[in-house]
Amino acid sequence: MIRLMVSYPNKPGARFDEEYYLAKHMPMVQEKMGKYGMKSWSIDKGLGGMAPGSPAEYVIQAHLLFENVEGLQAGMGTEAPAILADIPNYTDIQPVIQINQVLK
Repeated sequence: MIRLMVSYPNKPGARFDEEYYLAKHMPMVQEKMGKYGMKSWSIDKGLGGMAPGSPAEYVIQAHLLFENVEGLQAGMGTEAPAILADIPNYTDIQPVIQINQVLK
């Protein structure tokens, strides 16, 4: 299994519309990427760092689970323009994207 992790750094004054992201953006991603082997997604909201009172490194982290890297890459090759074009509708933060192999 492959996990695509999309992290939005916590930047002072940045905008992130959680309601739009959860209600519109992520369902659109599921619809577009499901045919490429996307099995599920989950979203984490950063609450804080390890030290008490310290800010979270990321305001939001999305975890998208795929059957294999080939499906992920095929989907991104086709669907990325529409998915990326939607980003300004919910945030002004540049996401950090990483592809991971799920070990357990």
